[in-house]
Amino acid sequence: MKVIGKPRRRVDGRAKVTGHTRFADDLVLPRMLHMRLLRSPHPHAHIQSLDAERARKYPGVHLVLTGKDFPVSFGILPVTQDEYPLAPEHVRYVGDPVAAVVAKDEQTASEALDLIEVKYKLLKTISDPIEALQNAEPRIHAYSELGNIHRLQAFEFAGRSNEVSEAIDASDHVFEDLFFYEGNTHLPIEQHASVAEVDGEGKLTLWSSTQVPHYVHRSLARVLQLPPTQIRVIATPNGGGFGGKCDVCNHEMVVAKATMVLGRPVKVCLNREEVFYMHRGRHPVLMKFRTGVTRDGKLTGMHLQTLVDGGGYGSYGVASTFYTGALQTVTYELPRYKFEAARVFTNKPPCGPKRGHGTPQPRFGQEIQLDRIAEKLGMDPAELRLGMIVKPDSLTANWLKIGSIGLAECINQVVARSSFKDRYRKLPFGRGVGLACGSYLCGAGLPIYWNKMPQSGVQLLVDRSGQVTVFCGATEIGQGSDDVLVAIVAEVLGIDPFSVRCITGDTGITPVDLGSYSSRVTVMMGNAALQASEKIRQMIAETVSGELGVAPDKLAFANGRVTFGDKSLTFAEAAGLAEEKFGTLGSVGSYRPPRAPGRFKGAGVGPSPAYSYTACVVEAEVDPATGWITVPKIWIAHDIGRTINPVLARGQVEGSVYMGLSEALMEEQVFRRLPPKLSHALVHKIPSLLEYKSLTSLDMPEVDTVLVEDPDPNCPFGAKEVGQGPLLPVMPAVANAIYDAVGVRIDEIPITPDKVLKALELKAAGKEARVGPSAFPAVPYPQPVEVAPPWEGGDGNARKGAEKPKLKVSAA
Repeated sequence: MKVIGKPRRRVDGRAKVTGHTRFADDLVLPRMLHMRLLRSPHPHAHIQSLDAERARKYPGVHLVLTGKDFPVSFGILPVTQDEYPLAPEHVRYVGDPVAAVVAKDEQTASEALDLIEVKYKLLKTISDPIEALQNAEPRIHAYSELGNIHRLQAFEFAGRSNEVSEAIDASDHVFEDLFFYEGNTHLPIEQHASVAEVDGEGKLTLWSSTQVPHYVHRSLARVLQLPPTQIRVIATPNGGGFGGKCDVCNHEMVVAKATMVLGRPVKVCLNREEVFYMHRGRHPVLMKFRTGVTRDGKLTGMHLQTLVDGGGYGSYGVASTFYTGALQTVTYELPRYKFEAARVFTNKPPCGPKRGHGTPQPRFGQEIQLDRIAEKLGMDPAELRLGMIVKPDSLTANWLKIGSIGLAECINQVVARSSFKDRYRKLPFGRGVGLACGSYLCGAGLPIYWNKMPQSGVQLLVDRSGQVTVFCGATEIGQGSDDVLVAIVAEVLGIDPFSVRCITGDTGITPVDLGSYSSRVTVMMGNAALQASEKIRQMIAETVSGELGVAPDKLAFANGRVTFGDKSLTFAEAAGLAEEKFGTLGSVGSYRPPRAPGRFKGAGVGPSPAYSYTACVVEAEVDPATGWITVPKIWIAHDIGRTINPVLARGQVEGSVYMGLSEALMEEQVFRRLPPKLSHALVHKIPSLLEYKSLTSLDMPEVDTVLVEDPDPNCPFGAKEVGQGPLLPVMPAVANAIYDAVGVRIDEIPITPDKVLKALELKAAGKEARVGPSAFPAVPYPQPVEVAPPWEGGDGNARKGAEKPKLKVSAA
């Protein structure tokens, strides 16, 4: 191969490092106005009145919008259309937008916001999942049938009822552990921004820093009650997303409405405080693992319960709840599995997908529990994991199809490179090493809106000059998707990547792609690009074969030429001949994942064309006097299938290490109640980068990165994802390294010095040296859906539908 697998500068690299890339806030249009949003200062309240007359009369103000201007709700998932662009009568978190001012500039708009008078009737604040379970009223959402419980689900994958519990009870050893993973936010360098304009034909164009232009397009049509053909959404390059820009946002709806009313371009750019308010970040999750294991280190069954804090709205919450358990089976052999999950509403900003979407939380718990199991059995943690890795080309208990799996090689690589076996349990007190593994999907198996259409499309145009233009709806969010797209086209056609013009993320001129989320772009867009490119190659080969007198399959496409032996044409010459024969040269390619084998309700969350795997070893130094944690080095190996561009792939792995280490040691989006004498309100404890701590470049350790190549036949050139999977093992590996260093367990994220000191004090007092949750509340999980795993003669269908639990609702 001439392009695939070769290190090179990314195709958009020069523009980004020289400042030529135009992000959403860089856009300036003639006669453009600016918008600011008024946000609720209360976490839970009814709007009694809103008076905006003074703001409307303020010099420089062109428009004021309120909830009355938006009668139609929206939401990213069809089952939770529970948000309004501006809250009409009910606010559910501090920062919920209630009005918008459009003015000649941002300063004027901000000044006018202060003139809007809003009277609120305060409601009881639901601050955490325990309060949500205990207080059915006041309901944060009226559509919730179970008080403030948003979602309940339960599944049991076994040959018969209660077999999971029986198998665990009959095991040689039973482990029951509680873990908590605090919520955190995305921290992209670029804040959210959007610019809207109505063109000369009266059609709406929205430029936005979004990961999902297709879904924004759908929501705009719904909210504005416009035909979709009258709307164009252009996803500008994102200065980081990490999941925070893959929801449909209030400001996108409002700025579009404003430009339609005024007939002038309108821009909105959120400040950092507002990004904290809108959030959509990592869900806080409380977890209970009950796992059985044989004396020789084989899992017999697992019962996982999760309680998920969803914040004030649905967002991706239904899918997020599934993801806290759906992928636990794709890493290690697990013959019987029971999974129960609940997501509750609280009066905090809505949570959503963040890098790894719902899977880092249970992975943290499982990998720490595996270390406990290894210690109990007297086994090496690496050998324990190597002995239970799921087999390639197999079906899991919950009917997920495994393809290639390079996890064993990943483990062996990090163990050897870190000298893990020579150092584990053998370093001086205060120093330790920890191991953990992870897995992730390469694209979700189902679209958000159920249909049988392709999930990604690519269109190619080749002209007589040899210019190749590729169109795709995928969104460049910094991960390098444009480079992947160009590389695949260039490899198939044998041309230089820099001679391919790439147009992406524009619903007006590109085929539909569902967005940059779930690590779907390389596999789904890549397969579509491969198909489109091979069609063009076939047409050119058919033409050149007659010119050179050789069979089409004997021609080589490389180095900008089409060649057989000493005979060749330049690609431009070959394209010109093909245009003579076929007319204008163009092709399309599309991709839809294979049908998931599971047939039960909920089986659509978790299936993927392929799964990636990662192993990680962390070295930690812990100061027992202060609890301070230093990580000098991390070794990580990622099963990438095949590397498209090693430079980008390593950057993605190391970016995951950075984010994972930052989450492990310091990141948390937490809230506090105001003193009772002031208010019962719940407010952000850290709504700015002054208080929200994240790693800097000075805190980053040395990272030894290995890319393990085990090509997967379901993926383009065998390439799997690399954007999210490498994050998952970092957090538990840190926790396991700390235990190796000072003998204390911190079973919650983040792991901070005060928690280490507390655990050391407990250890010195002869008590359990552990800091973490101590109880799991009673949750009214439904009767589980029962599905027999493949090896129990199952067919992937549910035997019994889940019964909704009954909840007596009374006034609180």
